[in-house]
Amino acid sequence: MYRQSRWNEPLIFEISREGAVGHVLPKLEKEISAQLKEATNEIPKHLLRAKLNLPEASELEVVRHFTRLSQMNYGISVGTYPLGSCTMKYNPVANERFASLEKVQNVHPLQDQRTVQGSLELLYRLEKSLCEITGMHKFSFIPAAGAQGEFLGCLMVKAHHEEQGEHRRKMIVPDSAHGTNPASAEMAGFQVDVVKSDETGCVDIEELETIATEETAGLMLTNPNTLGIFERNIEEIVQIIHGAGGLLYYDGANLNAIMGKARPGDMGFDIVHLNVHKTFSTPHGGGGPGAGPVGVTKELQKFLPAPTVEYQSATHSYYLDYNRPKAVGKMKMFYGNFAVYVKTYAYILMMGAEGLQLAAEASVLGSNYLLSKLRTLRGVAVPFDSGEPHKHEFVLSLSQLAKETGVRALDTAKRFLDHGVHAPITYFPLIIDEALMVEPTESEPKRELDNFAEVMSKIIEEAYHEPKKVLGAPYNTSVGRINEVKASHPKTLCLSWRMKRGAPR
Repeated sequence: MYRQSRWNEPLIFEISREGAVGHVLPKLEKEISAQLKEATNEIPKHLLRAKLNLPEASELEVVRHFTRLSQMNYGISVGTYPLGSCTMKYNPVANERFASLEKVQNVHPLQDQRTVQGSLELLYRLEKSLCEITGMHKFSFIPAAGAQGEFLGCLMVKAHHEEQGEHRRKMIVPDSAHGTNPASAEMAGFQVDVVKSDETGCVDIEELETIATEETAGLMLTNPNTLGIFERNIEEIVQIIHGAGGLLYYDGANLNAIMGKARPGDMGFDIVHLNVHKTFSTPHGGGGPGAGPVGVTKELQKFLPAPTVEYQSATHSYYLDYNRPKAVGKMKMFYGNFAVYVKTYAYILMMGAEGLQLAAEASVLGSNYLLSKLRTLRGVAVPFDSGEPHKHEFVLSLSQLAKETGVRALDTAKRFLDHGVHAPITYFPLIIDEALMVEPTESEPKRELDNFAEVMSKIIEEAYHEPKKVLGAPYNTSVGRINEVKASHPKTLCLSWRMKRGAPR
């Protein structure tokens, strides 16, 4: 089931022909041209822009070039995108239409607040919805993505303890956590204490009791965790951290599995960040735009960065509150990625409470259905397997496959591409040897799940009988197997686009 086209598409600069144009600008009137010339004469020569090295092509050539590139590309509109811990769910077309409305596209953050009442009302209502979904008291929409939300959360943990007259300098992070968790904690000035996972894949309670001390500022936790397992002892975890005087931070990467079923606030978390580009279907990846709103309990709301969206009942109007003396500081300019939040709000309204709950149920059902088909394959193991159902995602170990055939998780992932299926996440979390992490999401029908299982079965069969075939994959993509170290280097990154199938690897 191959879903992409493949050909040797030249670079736009290779298509370029001297003198070719894709547009014709109207000639300036003589008076305007004369004034413009006089103005440019006043600009120092060293400030004038040099001639740009831009390709020259007709409109038809440009359109055909980028259309062909899109046909060589892979996306959620082409096929399944089973990236574990990323929730690459389908984004309804209606969301894009709402975000493309003139009133959304042309609104400006520097407008008089009286002229953007509709935009502020949307954010205010979205905040109330997110508070209801998560059990938090108030949200900030400023962070541009989840990692920036984590950083904001860590800064608020720090501000909370400083207000109490304490200088707590340690943040606890599980060994299965997203890599951005310890990075965000370090950026905020904390020393990271790692708590290991127990035999069930959850936080080791005995070790947590040992690590949590009067120096502990808090715990950063994903629940369900990155193994796709719900932390069964969450109430005990909360008791340990709060008992030590720390705060609990909820990484919202996996909220998609528990919407309408459980709320972080009810579990005892003090701070929550959400990845709306995961849970609430706004597009994910490709450099953005993302959004990572952060919610807090009533006690911590004073630390949220300015401005916050407020409602004034006396005048029945909405406004931005910049008078926040205890705010931890600005995360980015203005007030977040508004168009992304339009999509978020549209998704929540379209789904409703029952729909969000159904999405969580379907994501868990699809995940466990697919796991039941893959766990029986030769060379495949399910780490931390207690026999209980997983949530929205699961992690396999291909360690045995690698030992018996030499085919590693990376090779398996590359071979998926030849079958028109995007590869799962590999080598994460780090505590799993030869990890393959899969999250089908609620978007995928049973047919796609069956196809994924069939493809993996074929790849493993090849690994045992024709390992060289898997080790050389992919073959059907526009770019073959590349040197990933060289490809990630800035000087050679652009060259990787030039490597066609059959080129030296």
